[in-house]
Amino acid sequence: MSPSEKVKYISNWIKSYVEKMPNKAESLVIGISGGIDSSVSSTLSALTGLRTIVLSMPIKQKENQHDLSLKHQKWLTEKFKNVEAHTINLDELFKSFSSTLNKFDNEHGFANSRARLRMATLYQVAAANKGIVVGTGNKVEDFGVGFYTKYGDGGVDISPIADCNKTEVWELGKELGILKEIIDAPPTDGLWDDGRTDEGQLGFKYEDLEDAMINPKSPHKEEYEKIRKQNLHKMEPIPVCKIPS
Repeated sequence: MSPSEKVKYISNWIKSYVEKMPNKAESLVIGISGGIDSSVSSTLSALTGLRTIVLSMPIKQKENQHDLSLKHQKWLTEKFKNVEAHTINLDELFKSFSSTLNKFDNEHGFANSRARLRMATLYQVAAANKGIVVGTGNKVEDFGVGFYTKYGDGGVDISPIADCNKTEVWELGKELGILKEIIDAPPTDGLWDDGRTDEGQLGFKYEDLEDAMINPKSPHKEEYEKIRKQNLHKMEPIPVCKIPS
């Protein structure tokens, strides 16, 4: 399927999902970070013609990351009349949260808490607008190495690009006319004060991870499986204690 065909298929899928809901949603709510995944997902949502609400939710954000988010907001609202954009600064909320839990200080925990505060914000906005939350995770992250926050950016209602590898997302970005500086920006989850990239955290480029997912002879297969095993708890159903009858 060509990139243009994928664009049409995914946007139609989103619209069809909403139309088939028992209680039809009145809006699509999506968080944007200035990264390629959220830029593509929000644009695909906008293409449905449905009311699309995009939220930029900075928490101690690196200026260059937030700038890209604002530029994408502007690009979307100028291109689509059905898009409305809001910037909700969560700095004070996160400051209060981390201060309240200072006896349980943990850098990784607080990084994940940023994603969870954003998730809670998205669902509040969705509730106020009879909407559903649209996910931004790609196939490598969601079903490969589990590179997302459990109950954070993993907490969504639909995942339109979760069957697309990262290279496919970049192709979709080009097809959609996403800003070149967003396409070229190093992928990052935006959860760390030092602005660390996805590649820096994973130790691999997305192209190498994709190869390891499909190629049994990949030189990265062993390390890929190691990362995947550590994160399987995110991708598998919640364990339930079954009581014998």
